[in-house]
Amino acid sequence: MIGSALVTYFGIKALGGWDELRAVAGSEMFNLWKPLVPAGVEGTWAPVRESGRMAWYFNDNYPWIGMLFCAPIIGLWYWCTDQYIVQRVLGAPNERQARRGSICAAFFKLLPVFIFIIPGIIAFALAKSGKVPAMTEAMFNAQGELVREQGQQAFPLLVATILPVGIRGVVVAGLLAALMSSLAGVFNASATLFTMDFYDKLRPGASQHQLVWMGRVATAVMVVIGLLWIPVIRGGKGLYDYLQGVQAYLAPPIFVVFFLGVFLRRVNGKGCLAALIVGFAMGLFRLAVDTPVKLFKDKGFAYAEGSFLWVVNNIFFQYYSLLIFLVCIGVMIVVSYLTAPPSYEKIQGLTYATLTAEDRRRSRASWTSGDLIFSGLVLAIITAAYIYFSG
Repeated sequence: MIGSALVTYFGIKALGGWDELRAVAGSEMFNLWKPLVPAGVEGTWAPVRESGRMAWYFNDNYPWIGMLFCAPIIGLWYWCTDQYIVQRVLGAPNERQARRGSICAAFFKLLPVFIFIIPGIIAFALAKSGKVPAMTEAMFNAQGELVREQGQQAFPLLVATILPVGIRGVVVAGLLAALMSSLAGVFNASATLFTMDFYDKLRPGASQHQLVWMGRVATAVMVVIGLLWIPVIRGGKGLYDYLQGVQAYLAPPIFVVFFLGVFLRRVNGKGCLAALIVGFAMGLFRLAVDTPVKLFKDKGFAYAEGSFLWVVNNIFFQYYSLLIFLVCIGVMIVVSYLTAPPSYEKIQGLTYATLTAEDRRRSRASWTSGDLIFSGLVLAIITAAYIYFSG
């Protein structure tokens, strides 16, 4: 976070100020609400991708529909259901502390706008203006066109070219420390999920020593899979796009199960399981279709234009994520209503529809007007950011 702040400061200073950044980058770089198809391109429902004509669902320039609907699904999945995040809330001594911790985290979460987005715009502006020749050579081709895949190295280029020598070392050390801490947390969460949700069920009498040993094995397997998957990531449009795509395929079924389970008491375990299976199957299918293209792109591998697999491979990942989302909702509701309703006594207090008057009173007593004010302030800042970044 501090490293990104330093990069932002020195980057804006190298450009000559915020106004110069806006002038060089242009309004398009400050616009989160991009059109369904790029300017000058005819949008169509037909599955075509030509120079002047393209199916609107093939546009991968983050159009407004995907940002408006898909981005919140991924965000709510991560912040409300991801074990790595939720375990910290569940560790709170009471509901009040958990709520206030979440509100505080929401304020910190506003900073990624300046950690990820602004440094990227600064890198583009520096490269476009030619004020840092090394960045211009790295991010633009001989014809003066931006190479989108090269944009993934924007932050390392900024660190290497605009930061003073001493500060550069501190920032790199901080990045490595943050990376190791994040990986440690992810591996710990993976080992815990595997041992508690799978191995402990298969071997209920396993000792603590066996559980710890299996957790280590699970972590080692995760590391090996991650290393083997590097060529797939390199074959895509970059790490950011790839991670966003994978999250977009995994998030919808979990999001649907969690939020429909909280707000609708009629859904049952069979409906949840069906939605998870169908959603994950659709996500794995998309990954299976995309992977050969990423691995063998340099060898000229491609699906026949107009074929079913070609269409699936070219659909923008946010639209495919929304498709998974809608299918999972339908599957969960249909299966739940075709099977027996859940035991409402067992889910008492777990959904909004099964809260008792005492549950509501206890929850109301856990928050104050200050909590409401700070929650409203978070929403106001988010709204202001969306309005500002509209071109």
